[in-house]
Amino acid sequence: MGWLWAIIVGFVLGLIAKAILPGKQHSPIWLTTVFGIIGAVLGNWLATQFGINETKGIDWGRHALQLAAAVVVVGIGDALYKMVRGNRRTA
Repeated sequence: MGWLWAIIVGFVLGLIAKAILPGKQHSPIWLTTVFGIIGAVLGNWLATQFGINETKGIDWGRHALQLAAAVVVVGIGDALYKMVRGNRRTA
C-alpha cells in the first residue's frame, strides 16, 4: 500500500509543481509523477533534518518542504528532459 500512496502523492505534487512553475513544461505525466515522488522523498528528508517530520496534527512544514522540493525537481527535471529530447515536434 505504501507504493500506491507514493504514486498518488507524487502525481499530486508533480501536478501542483507544474502549475506553480511558469511557462510550459514538456515532460510527460508519468515523468512528472516520478519527479513528484523524488520531491516528496527529498522533502521528507529535509523535514527530518530540520526536526519537523513528526508533529501533532497536520505536518504543514513537511508538506511545504515536499512541495518546494517537488517544484525544484520538476523544474530541473523538465529542463533536462527538454535538453535530452530537444524541441522535436511530432506530426
